[in-house]
Amino acid sequence: MVANPETKTKKRLHLTVNRIQLNGTIIKASFPKIDELQARGRAQEAFHAQAEGVARERFGNEVFVRGVVEVSNYCRENCHYCGMRRDNRDLTRYRAQVDQLAELLVHHCPSSVRELDIQAGEDPVVVRRVVLPLIRILREETSLGITLCLGSLSWDLYRQLREAGAETYILKFEIGDPELYAEMESPGTHRERIEHIEHLASEGWNVSSGFIVGLPGENERKMMANFELAQELPLAGCSVSPFVPGETTPLARAPMGNIDLTLNSMAALRVMRPDWLIPCVSALNIVEPDGGYERGLRAGANLVTINLTPSEVRGEYLLYKRDRFLMTEETILKSLGRAGLKPAEQSVAEALSGSWSGSC
Repeated sequence: MVANPETKTKKRLHLTVNRIQLNGTIIKASFPKIDELQARGRAQEAFHAQAEGVARERFGNEVFVRGVVEVSNYCRENCHYCGMRRDNRDLTRYRAQVDQLAELLVHHCPSSVRELDIQAGEDPVVVRRVVLPLIRILREETSLGITLCLGSLSWDLYRQLREAGAETYILKFEIGDPELYAEMESPGTHRERIEHIEHLASEGWNVSSGFIVGLPGENERKMMANFELAQELPLAGCSVSPFVPGETTPLARAPMGNIDLTLNSMAALRVMRPDWLIPCVSALNIVEPDGGYERGLRAGANLVTINLTPSEVRGEYLLYKRDRFLMTEETILKSLGRAGLKPAEQSVAEALSGSWSGSC
């Protein structure tokens, strides 16, 4: 049976109201228009300035600084757009060691980092062997916020990770359109991905998600589906990543995603949800090496990431290409300075718990 459009709209509004009430704040959503996503020239400049103004009004001139450590490149999924897909036989697989990571993160973490993101391919083995003990060490020996990006797991593993002390979970829905999602062999099914996001939120996680702009087969309708789904879900944040053709994937010869559409999508999310975490992703440097990242900071982003993965395995964490653009503390601080921004003194977890005291 086809759902009544009016009923579907009411459901979206109901979900939005529930999310606002759970966050304890009133947010007036502004759904993006297609001409905003396609804006160029002066219209684009004005739209980005609007988004930047919204971010500064909510978060002041502070940006959250997160360190990421990529603990495994094993993955049981086969996404067409990811170099770590299980059919990639040219990749040397690795799982990091708990002791090495603990030494790095407890004793050598950059001073600007207030949050750690532990990231991996979809690899339940590394979750049990490495991630769980690492979280317990970090919780005991540091005051850092802990974010996880580990793919779809069992309900029991989510529970164990939460009990160990992690607060935020990143689970990108990747593609808003179910047909394109299936075509790209994205994880599980589209419905299952949504169910996992909703389950995480119901269990007390701060959930961040995200989508890819410019995938082959994406049209205007499918692009807008990303925003429709993001608006429906119980999220604390959402990322936008430009499609970058991975050198060992079925999409290796496809054209790269459009930088302007990506940046406009970031600005649209910021205007739509002033309270969200919206990362400035390193892939902006790949699509536009000369200035793409700083344009993202001026389009409403309020979170940056420093790569802390041990150098001996970093090249094997193959999302796109082995020749990666790695953000160090030095490059991050320079980019923030040029954009008139500074690192936040609190973690994402502290901000989402309601204790944010930034210079708003």
